[in-house]
This record gives sequence, C-alpha cells and structure tokens, in this order.
Amino acid sequence: MKSSIGSDAFALLALTFISIFVLLLLRHFLPLRTTPAYLIVPIFLAVALPISIILLVPIDLASSSRIEDEALRGIWLPEGVLLVAWRLTYWLTFALTWFILPLLGEYTDSGYRTAKDRILYSIRSNGRYQLIVLACAAAGGIYVFLQNGFDGGSVKSLVMALAYCWGLVMAIYLMGHGLVAVPRRLFRNANISDRLRRIQSQAPKANDRLTDATTELEELEAQLTQLRKRKNAVSRDHEEWIEDISDASSLPDPRVAITATGVPVPALPAVITDRYLAELSRKLIRARHKRARFINTWDHLVQDAVDTQAIINAGASKRLDFGKASSHSSWLERMSFLTPYTRYLLYAKVIPAIRIVHGAVFLLASVCVIWSELVKYVAPQLSIISLTILTYNKETVAQVGFGGQVVASMWLFYMSFAALASFDDVKIWGNRALVRRNTYGESATWYSMQMAKLTVPLAYNFITFFPRDIHRETTFYHFLGRLILLTPLSAGFDYFFPIFILVPVCATLFNLYGRVKNIFGFGILEDDEEGNPSGFGTGGWREGHDLIERELHGTARLGLSNTENRPSSPVASDVQNSVEAGAPQNTSTGSSSRPAVPRQSTYAQRQAQRLADATAAAEEEDENFFQGFAHRVKNTIDSVERPDWLNEIGKRPKWMGGVDGNPESSGRADSGRGMGKWFGRRPADGRVRL
Repeated sequence: MKSSIGSDAFALLALTFISIFVLLLLRHFLPLRTTPAYLIVPIFLAVALPISIILLVPIDLASSSRIEDEALRGIWLPEGVLLVAWRLTYWLTFALTWFILPLLGEYTDSGYRTAKDRILYSIRSNGRYQLIVLACAAAGGIYVFLQNGFDGGSVKSLVMALAYCWGLVMAIYLMGHGLVAVPRRLFRNANISDRLRRIQSQAPKANDRLTDATTELEELEAQLTQLRKRKNAVSRDHEEWIEDISDASSLPDPRVAITATGVPVPALPAVITDRYLAELSRKLIRARHKRARFINTWDHLVQDAVDTQAIINAGASKRLDFGKASSHSSWLERMSFLTPYTRYLLYAKVIPAIRIVHGAVFLLASVCVIWSELVKYVAPQLSIISLTILTYNKETVAQVGFGGQVVASMWLFYMSFAALASFDDVKIWGNRALVRRNTYGESATWYSMQMAKLTVPLAYNFITFFPRDIHRETTFYHFLGRLILLTPLSAGFDYFFPIFILVPVCATLFNLYGRVKNIFGFGILEDDEEGNPSGFGTGGWREGHDLIERELHGTARLGLSNTENRPSSPVASDVQNSVEAGAPQNTSTGSSSRPAVPRQSTYAQRQAQRLADATAAAEEEDENFFQGFAHRVKNTIDSVERPDWLNEIGKRPKWMGGVDGNPESSGRADSGRGMGKWFGRRPADGRVRL
C-alpha cells in the first residue's frame, strides 16, 4: 500500500502557512487587539477556507489521476481524507456564508448596548433576507421534487445546487470584469504621465466625499452634544447609554455651544427611546469609519500624486528622492540603500517595464480563461487550461503531476483574484470598504462572506475545464458535482451559463457601463477614467490638480494646516486619538520630507469654499460661445492704455460740465459707455475674464 506521509507533511505545512498569512492579512485591515473574538474567528475561517481550496483542488486532481510512479504523482491524499476535507470545507463555508456572517454583521452594526437587543435586531434585519432565500428555495424545491421525488437526497441536492447557482452568477460576472480590468490597469499605470492624470481626475470626487463625510459626522456630533444637555431629563439607563456614546465619540465639554462652529443644530425628539439611541449610535459609528475611510483614501491619493509628480520631475536630473517615508509608503520606498539615481531607474524604467510584462501575461491568461469557458462543453480537449495542466503517458492516459498541480493552483488563484479585484470597481455594495487597520466590523464580515461565497463555485467551475473522464473521477465531483447535475436544468445551467462571461467582458472592454450611465443617468462601476477634461466644476483633472496643490500648500478646502498645529475638535480627536484611523501622522519639517496631509476645518469654511467653487464653475459654464467671445474682446479693448493726448481729445470743456481729472469724462473708461457697452457691462469688483 502506498504511503502519503510526504503529502501529509506538505498539507500540514501548507495549512500552517495559510493560517499565518490570513492572520497577517487580518492584522493589516483589522485592529486585532480591540476586535472581539466572535468576529475574528469567523472571519479567519471565512478567509482561510477559500484559500485552502486553491490547494485542495490540485491535490484532488492528482489523487484521482492514474499515475503509478509516486515521483510523478505529486501531492496526493487518500480518498477518505479528501472526502472529509471537502465536507468540512464546504459545510463550514456554507454555514458562514448564509447564516453566521450575516447575523454577525448585523449584530455588530446594531448600535444597541445589550447582547439580547443586538441578537433580536440581527434576527429582524436578516429576516427579510432569509425569507427571500426560502422563497427561492421553495420555488426550486417544487421542480426538484417533481423531477426526483421527495427524499433526503433531493433536499440536500436542492440546497447545494441553489447555493452553487447563486454563487456562480456572481463569480462569472465579477471574474469577467476582472479579467479585463486587471491587465488594463497594469498597462495604464505603466505610463507615468497618464497615471498622474488619472490620479488628478479622481481627486475631486475623493475630496467631495471626504468633505461630505466630515460634515455628516459633525452634524451627528452636534446632535449628540445637544442630547448630552438633556441627559438629566431621561432615565438612568438612557443617561448611562448617552455617556457611553459620548465616551466613544470623544466629545468636548457639552457646555461649549455647538453653534460656534456653524454646524446646524438638529431637532431632538420629544421622547428619547432605545430605538432612537441605537440609531444614533449606529450612525455615529458608521460616520466615524466612513470619515476614516475617506481620510485614508484622500491621503493615499495625494501621496500617490506627489510621488508620481516627483518621478516625472526627476526625468531631467535622473535623480529621485522621495524624502521621508510616510505611513502609506511601500517597502520599496523605505529602502535606504538605494541611491537617487538607482531609485530613478527603478521607478521610471524598471517598474513600468514590469507592469507591462505582467499586464501582457495577465492578458494572455484572461484570453485563455475566456476561451476555456466557451469550449469546455463542446470540446473540453481544446481547453487551454486543461492542456497546460494535463500530461499524457505512452498509453495516452491523462495525468496530473506535481508540475500540473502548481500550474492548476496558479490558474485557480488568478481566477479568484480577478473576481475579488472587481469589488473595488463595482459600486453595488453600499458603503462598505476595506481600510487599513480601521475596517468596520460589518464590512469585514461582508467581504469575508463574499470571498467564501465565490470560491466554491469558481473551484467547481475550474474542474469542469477538464474532460469528463478526468473531472468526474475527482472526490469534489462525487461530493458536489453529482448533486448539482441531478436535474437536466441544473446540468445545463452548469455548462452553458459560464458562456455569459462574454457579457461583463464586452461591457468592460468597450465601456458599455459609461454608455449606460449617459443614457439612464446612473452607473454600475466607479469612475476610473480621466473624466471630463474640460476643467473646473466638472470633476476633471484640472480641478483635481488644483485641489492637490491647495492641499500641499495648506490652502485646501478641508482647512489644511500642519498636523502638529491641528486644532482640537470632536472630529479631529476621534481620528487622531484612535489607533484604528490609519491616517499618517507625519509633519512637513523640511523640503526633503513628504508633505503632511492635514484635514481639519469648520463647517462654515467648507460651506463657503464649496459655494465659491460652485459659483466659479457656474460662471465658467453658464455662458455660450458668443458670450465668452464678447467677454474676451471687451477685456482686450478695456486693457489697452490710451495716450494722454488722446484722452485730452475726448474731454468735454468746463462750460459743458466737464471736470479735469474725472475718469468718468473719458468716453471709454466706464465699461457702460463708449465701446464697452457693446460687449456687456464690466463687473463691479473689477474682475477680468481671461
């Protein structure tokens, strides 16, 4: 009997490595010390189990392969061990996806104090979602029971098939988008000038979101301050609850008038209830994380713009120095042994070349995946993925060796990465986002839930790339595949639906999303194009360039100043005193250090700045071509200085009412007289249209 000791040792080492990697990943996005264990453990399992599937599928392929030579067989496990591994992985993932993580997400986002109230809120919030799932299951159950009869196997098949179909729909759409977006993003970032233009075009939207998030948080803080003034008129439990919310918000003394900052004071309800306090607590938590998220996005965007501009400016001197590294700097920027010349070569020559090479490789891989999806039903032997994995012996028997296992893991990893990379582009997920060291608990549970939901359908879709006599010998097929193919409808769906990957591929490739947005007024994807290059007020790169310049020079709309001299306020202290905020704390101490990115201002300052920007944009946009031409001709004529002798000719004599030195005696000095009246009256404040 063959021994699998070597394969067992490899599997244990792989699981240990996956566990360490997942812990480091969670540490990057979550504060492990303050995050409760009831969130850490399910999120850890929801991330570690899908990653282990990337290794379990190649092991299953090699274990079911007919290879007599153990040296060529690669990593393999006995059939009983594989079956137990698939059962544990699948049912844990199923429970986490459909029950545990949705309940934990709402439990974290409830805003209530006691565990009982949180559980009740979570059950009520998930009730409608679970009812919709049960209604779909009931509709599918009627078809399955009529086809195969009512028994335990039919119920199990129904549950697994419905979960697989829903996950496959999302996986195919997201993977189709990512197969185009990932290589295209690499090609675009290879051009440094175009990359700077795209960063600048993203600045107006990022700045507006940060401004809105700050205003929203200030309004909620003002509401909480007013509530603290009334805490003596509420019950003892509500008073303690208000104090807990205030301690978490780091509010200043409630005796300070909130109207001093210009924030509108909201009206409080006549009766303070548990539901009102829970809603206020939930909104405050969301607003703080939302602001921290956009602070991190804005700081990262500004730092990218500064670094990219430094690379472009170093083209003449061939010497690149980023200065003092910030918290957003990569490990390459933290290297101190690089000279300015080698750093310039690395960022201006080597890294763009690497991006182009990787973009070409990923583009070729995307074409291979799409081709394999199209031909896997009619001609699976022509699937490029199966041809790169399978080897044939002298008897022309297909086999999967160790090299094929490595290639299979790479293919499955790229498919999963393309699907997960689309989460940043598709904006149908609400206000959820991953923030470094400050991810909201509800967002973390949601992202881990989607990762667990997508990996199993992608894994089974991957083994269908192989001929039927190969993938139907795997343990994965006997556990999941035969139940999915229990009815003709589900069998046809499994083979024909992946052809619809052409829909998201073509939509992304030919920018059909932008055309849909122009027609219907709404879009599905985040805007990653250059935007409208016309200028200010339209979200173009010129407005973004101006915002970044004002940010770096301390005159931005967010009230930028040095981080050392940042004023104390409830909003500032919330992020500054929290380790979870993830915002850089560096200061601009000299020309060699990176510019600081402060972000504090008052409500009135931001409102005034936004009004000024809107007014300037309206003046630029609310005139047609002829009005603009008339303004420019008028400015040209008014700016011409006439000689003194010519002014004397135009003067009226004293007996006709003329006064020496009176500028209004000139026939053209006033824009409302003379030739000026032909082109419109000049503004009273002396502004000139250029």
